[in-house]
Amino acid sequence: MSTVVSADGTAIARTRIGQGAPVVLVDGALCHRQAGPLTGVAEELSTRFTVTTYDRRGRGDSDGAGVVAEDALERELEDLAAVIADAGGPVSLFGMSSGGALALRAVAAGLPVTTVAAYEPPFYTADDQKEQARRYHGELIELIAADRPGDAVALFLDRVGSPPEMIGQMRESPMWPGLAAVAPTLAHDSAIMADADLGAAVPAEPLSTVDVPALVLYGGNSPDWMLDGAQEAAKVLPRGEQRTLDGQDHDVSAAALAPVLADFFSRNA
Repeated sequence: MSTVVSADGTAIARTRIGQGAPVVLVDGALCHRQAGPLTGVAEELSTRFTVTTYDRRGRGDSDGAGVVAEDALERELEDLAAVIADAGGPVSLFGMSSGGALALRAVAAGLPVTTVAAYEPPFYTADDQKEQARRYHGELIELIAADRPGDAVALFLDRVGSPPEMIGQMRESPMWPGLAAVAPTLAHDSAIMADADLGAAVPAEPLSTVDVPALVLYGGNSPDWMLDGAQEAAKVLPRGEQRTLDGQDHDVSAAALAPVLADFFSRNA
């Protein structure tokens, strides 16, 4: 592990493995290098690429724990810019879930990226879903401000469809304190998804400026609304394409995902 320093002085932890063209991976909500799906993806890709994973601010070994940054999207973009520079950019970029939305926004913001891919960025297309996202954002901010991190995590888990009994079991599990510790970072993911204003809709204006090959992936066993969001994002992206991974859901297998990413990055190098 090593660290890079973001524009505001925050230390961001990163790990690099493999050899080849540079690839940077971006985690989704609550995840970091040692707790999330991208460890397996990094290992699979490392046979062909030099792969960097990093702890987004407030998670894992990165600084910023317990702090909700003002201008959260801008700070996250600065963190990613520092990681890309350290990787010797330009890079191929991949993001999972809300990390996929961050990856797409990073390219729109002009970060040095040659190709970008996102797996199931949770964009909403229906009006009722967008209103739910706006309510979620308000409730989340209130819980974080009231120093109720466990309730903030439970709210998030409820939003993504976890059954109440599962949330109750998780609250009693050894993993819960770790999740509660990074609860403030959920506000960053909410900012990245533009829950408060767009209601987590596809941010059409910035994404329409992305001028690199872009792949939006969706699991064939995932809910239809995720497919709708993936298809809309792919249509907005000027060089976008959408692909379904049969038999997969949001908890995608690294063995199913990594070969698709490797092929996409290689043929668009």
